[in-house]
Amino acid sequence: MNAGLRVLVTGGAGFIGHHLVRTLLERPEIGRITVVDDYSTGTRDNLAPLSRDVDVREGSVLDGDLMQRAAAGTDVVVHLAAVPSVPRSLADPARSNAVNVTGTLTVLEAARATGGPLVIAASSSSVYGSRPRLPQREDAIPSPASPYAVTKLAGEGYCAAYARCFALPVLPLRFFNVYGPGQLPGHAYAAVIPKMLAAALSGREFTLHGDGTQTRDFTYVATVCQVLADATAGRVTHDGPVNLAFGTRTSLTDLADLAGDIVGSPVPVRAAPPRPGDVAHSQADPALLRSLFPKAEPVGLRQGLEATVAWHRARPRA
Repeated sequence: MNAGLRVLVTGGAGFIGHHLVRTLLERPEIGRITVVDDYSTGTRDNLAPLSRDVDVREGSVLDGDLMQRAAAGTDVVVHLAAVPSVPRSLADPARSNAVNVTGTLTVLEAARATGGPLVIAASSSSVYGSRPRLPQREDAIPSPASPYAVTKLAGEGYCAAYARCFALPVLPLRFFNVYGPGQLPGHAYAAVIPKMLAAALSGREFTLHGDGTQTRDFTYVATVCQVLADATAGRVTHDGPVNLAFGTRTSLTDLADLAGDIVGSPVPVRAAPPRPGDVAHSQADPALLRSLFPKAEPVGLRQGLEATVAWHRARPRA
C-alpha cells in the first residue's frame, strides 16, 4: 500500500479505532495506515485480522518521540486515543487529564514538527454539560460537568490554538454516544448500550441511573467512521468544533423498550440514583456537519441496534 494518503490513527485498536481502520482500508484514496495504541482500552485482537495491511506501533500518545516517528511523512492524523468515560474520570481525574489533554498536545506537537498533517481530533458532546437549549449548537457556551468533559474541551482549545498560531490544519469533532458491534460491556465503565444489551440477552437486570427520561443522540459507529473517512480523504478542516451526530433524541426508557423488542423479551431494569457528572439531555444540531459532509447519512437506531445485538449474540462467552 504505497499510493494514496498516509494516515496515522491513534487509539486504532479501540472500539471506534479498529472500525475506522477497516473503513480506511476500503477507501481507494488511502495508502499507508499506521496505528499507535498502548492497549489500555483497545485490544490486539481488534487489529489482528488487519495486521498485514497496517503498521501497528505499541505505545502511548504521551511518548513524544514515538509520536514524532509515527507522524513523520503522514498526511492525516486521526486522534482517537483517550481515557474515555465520565465515571472513569471521576475515579482518576489526573489520568484522564494526562492522556486526554497532554496526549492531545503531544499529538499536535508531533504534527507541527513533522510538516503539519491534518489533525482530526475526537472530542465529546459532554463539553456542553446539562444545557437547557436543545439541539446543542457548536457556538453554545460550554458547561462541562465532569473532569472528562473538561479534558475534551481543553483538547478542542489546543486544536484551535495550533490552527491559529501555527497554521496547523485541524478538525475537532464532537462525538455523541457512539455505539455498535465491538463495544464491550464487561467492565465498570462500559457505555449504556452494551451494558443494556448484555443484560437483556442474559436475562440479568440492567442498572438504570436516573429516572429513564434522560435523552441521548445515539450515533452508530459505522456512521462515525464514514464521516471520519470522508474527512480524511477530503482533507476537511475546521478550526472550531463540529458535532458528529444527526439530531436524534431517544430517552433511556425508550431505548430499553426498543432493545427489548429487538431481543425478544423485556429488559429487566433496576433503578439507581443518578451518577455525578451525567447530563440530563443531549442532542446535536447537525447543520454544520451537514454543510461540511452533505453526503453523510446516519444509520437509524433500530438498524444499528439490530446489528449490535447480532454481534453480541455471536460473541464467544467466557
